Amino acid sequence: MNFYPLLRPLLFALDAEIAHEVTLKLLNAAFVSDLSKLLYPSVSDKPVNVMGLNFKNPVGLAAGLDKNGDYIDALAALGFGFIEIGTVTPRPQPGNPKPRLFRLPEHQAIINRMGFNNLGIDHLLAQVKKSRYKGILGINIGKNFDTPMQHAVDDYLIGLRKVYAAASYITINISSPNTQNLRQLQQGDESRKLMSALKEEQLKLQQEYRKYVPLALKIAPDLADADISRIAKLLLEFEVDGVIATNTTISRDRIANHLLASEIGGLSGSPVKDKATAVVKGLSVELQGKIPIIAVGGILSADDAQEKFAAGATLVQIYSGLIYQGPELIREINEGTRPKAQG
Repeated sequence: MNFYPLLRPLLFALDAEIAHEVTLKLLNAAFVSDLSKLLYPSVSDKPVNVMGLNFKNPVGLAAGLDKNGDYIDALAALGFGFIEIGTVTPRPQPGNPKPRLFRLPEHQAIINRMGFNNLGIDHLLAQVKKSRYKGILGINIGKNFDTPMQHAVDDYLIGLRKVYAAASYITINISSPNTQNLRQLQQGDESRKLMSALKEEQLKLQQEYRKYVPLALKIAPDLADADISRIAKLLLEFEVDGVIATNTTISRDRIANHLLASEIGGLSGSPVKDKATAVVKGLSVELQGKIPIIAVGGILSADDAQEKFAAGATLVQIYSGLIYQGPELIREINEGTRPKAQG
């Protein structure tokens, strides 16, 4: 039984951030009481090897839903092939003032300006240690809002060192629009400096832990073709293990007449779909299968996911689609798509 259509009107009657918290607590309650298997559709295995990792299926949870790693087991019970938690920063921070999360049901969209609100990297690692989840776990790292941009690399290095042993892969988030100037790290010398430092540290940590943990770079949808080409060349030069395309958009073209269009923050859901797909296509042409692409942005159906696979993605992640369609979407994508083979 797909219970979510019955529950969604009740959740959507609440403030968006409160509904987010309530939903996670309900999921956790279902998991703790062993009701998950009864309530959620079963998702069959559809194994895929990407970045040297064996994924149970190609449908993952995007970062942002479980910033602190508090609900890993409950979310895994929904049938995801992999889970990405975070974005987490070295030190705890409250994020931006509320309200900072807005639903746009007419557009199947969400605007957020959360601002990397999280309890800090030590809390997240404690939660990972308590988790029983044995699948692929991505940990998404970022910089604290009050760390000067000239010291941003230091925050990412702290994050990399701390989460290395606990992560299946690590995502470098330089594309959130909700931390001032963060997207500068996607540009020219800034991106080169960051990737050089992170790859050097990754190789040191590989020796220390005798374990290779892949790095993925998460980029924005608001990039010109020349930017995509430059980033792709950087990924190839530094042998980055994967790229996640894309984060939320600052564009309001698709919701220009909506009452909430003037709200500051990143827009996700259906309005970002075409932008995200265009970035995936551009990366696919540039990378020629040498680096896998994880697609996220505007995936609200199996057809949306298939569009991403056809554009060149090997894995997909969902967030807004889960909010609007519920857990059934995971099974629908897994059964209704043909992922692109890597290489």
